[in-house]
Amino acid sequence: MSRRPYVIGVTGNIACGKSLVLDTLAKLGAETIDADRVAHEVMAPGTPTAERVIAAFGEEIRGPDGGINRRALGAIVFRDPDKLALLDSLAHPPTVAAIRERVAASTAAVVAIDAIKLFEAGVAEDCDEVWVVTCTPEQQVERLMRRNGFDREEALRRIQAQPPQEEKVRRADRVIDNSGTVEDTVAQVKAAWDALPAEVRQRITS
Repeated sequence: MSRRPYVIGVTGNIACGKSLVLDTLAKLGAETIDADRVAHEVMAPGTPTAERVIAAFGEEIRGPDGGINRRALGAIVFRDPDKLALLDSLAHPPTVAAIRERVAASTAAVVAIDAIKLFEAGVAEDCDEVWVVTCTPEQQVERLMRRNGFDREEALRRIQAQPPQEEKVRRADRVIDNSGTVEDTVAQVKAAWDALPAEVRQRITS
C-alpha cells in the first residue's frame, strides 16, 4: 500500500507570488496542484458546476463557448460579498473533491497545493503544513495592473474583496516573504524545503 504524500498548502492573497513558490517547489521535486486550474476544469463548459453557476448568476456570464465568462463573473462577484460567497459555495465543494482525489492518487513524497482560499475552502485541514506567501499591498496592486490589465481601482477592489493578509499569516506554519527579489524568495523556499521533517526528506531522496 502506497504511503500518503506529505502535503504542503501554499496560500496568500491575490498577486502575492504563490505561483513562484509553487514553481520552485516543483523544481525541488514536489508534485504540484494549482487549485485555480482545478477550478477551471470543474467549471469547464458543459460541466454540472458551470451550469449551476450560470443558473445562479444569469446567462450574461455565459461565454461564446457556452461556458463561464470569468471576467464577466468577476465583475459581479468582486463588487458584492454576498455574491462572492454564493460563488464559493458552488465552486468550492467540487474543486476540493477533485484536489483530494489527486492527492490520494499521488505517488509523490511531497504534494504542494496552491490555493488562494486554502483556509476558507477547508483544504488546510488536509495539509501537514501551511506556507503563506506575502508581499506589500502596493506590490499586489502593481502586479495585478501589469498581469491582469486592471486599472488601479479594479486592482484595489480585488484585493479588498479578500480577508486581511494578517489572518493568513497568523495561521501559517511558515511565511514566505515575496516582497524582495525572486532570488530571495527562491532561497526562502529552498530553506523551508530543507527544513521538512527528516522522514519526509528521506522519502524524497530514496
